[in-house]
Amino acid sequence: MEDKTFQLIKKMTEIQGTSGFEDDVREVMTKEIAPFVDKIDYDGLGGVFGIRKSKVENAPKIMLAAHMDEVGFMLSQIQDNGMFRVVPLGGWNPYVVSAQRFTLKTRKGNYPVISSSVPPHLLRGTDGQAKFEVSDILFDAGFDSKEEAESYGVRPGDSIVPVSETIKTANGKNIISKAWDNRYGCTLVIEVLEELKDMDLPFTLIAGANVQEEVGLRGARPSTHKFQPDLFFAVDCSPANDLNGKKDTFGHLGEGFLVRIFDPGMITLGRMRNFLLDVAEENKIKHQYFVSKGGTDAGAAHLMNNGVPSAVIGVAGRYIHTHQTMFNIEDYNAAKEMVIQSLLALDADKVNEIIYGK
Repeated sequence: MEDKTFQLIKKMTEIQGTSGFEDDVREVMTKEIAPFVDKIDYDGLGGVFGIRKSKVENAPKIMLAAHMDEVGFMLSQIQDNGMFRVVPLGGWNPYVVSAQRFTLKTRKGNYPVISSSVPPHLLRGTDGQAKFEVSDILFDAGFDSKEEAESYGVRPGDSIVPVSETIKTANGKNIISKAWDNRYGCTLVIEVLEELKDMDLPFTLIAGANVQEEVGLRGARPSTHKFQPDLFFAVDCSPANDLNGKKDTFGHLGEGFLVRIFDPGMITLGRMRNFLLDVAEENKIKHQYFVSKGGTDAGAAHLMNNGVPSAVIGVAGRYIHTHQTMFNIEDYNAAKEMVIQSLLALDADKVNEIIYGK
């Protein structure tokens, strides 16, 4: 991986922005994609997209969408002793939340905060913590009282976001970061737009990132309605299930990008699946099939308007929705090449073939 790409990954993954609080991510996305598009446009919830207009009359519209939000928390209550109760924004395994560093983002400033945990010393002679929920975990910014916290501008509704440094593994094959779900897609959109900047496309390209995916695929609906694409491609990260060496699980690091064929929110249309497989095989791009228990923005987009054929070009990440995700550099390169080659294979005839079979 070129150092330029790693530095972009580092920049995008270390930005802090959870669902409903994507402002910092959107600012960087806007600056990064602006040089490669004709204009920047936004939907009403804050999704940002660059528009590359085609010179072809009545050209189809293709939408390439990441999402900006990462999982985090919202402060729901300030206790009298200055501790915070929170609600999760996105899916969290409660066993990975305790004893971690976060940033509390308020109108007056950003403050360090940690999630509480119980030392083993205090569990002796008890039943331990056999079962607990995220709501049981307090967050501690070091304030002595509710009044002191409020004097620093802390209010219910403030966001709390993980802190983590992005680094490479010793063998240089993998990267460890927070928020690869889904700054993967944000990074890829930026690099794809740069790659295509000097090409005349036979379609109008709408490429950018939605908001609030982690809380129910909310941002994809208004953006798909606003831009009215003929085809929709989501670029998103999915959970790897390769820790035990089993070959019959979905999502293995180093096995290429993910061809998602099914999830609870979308069955990939046969003609769309065949198109993706043809592109991958003709260009010898490493890929693996993926069946998921979770959804992506494609699940929301494909039901919008009169129905929008949609697909997901994804990558697998170990330990997603935590402070530390591990992902494979070559999987990212394969996904990037797949998106580029898929776009280069599209024109009005191919779009009509995918939609109508002719």
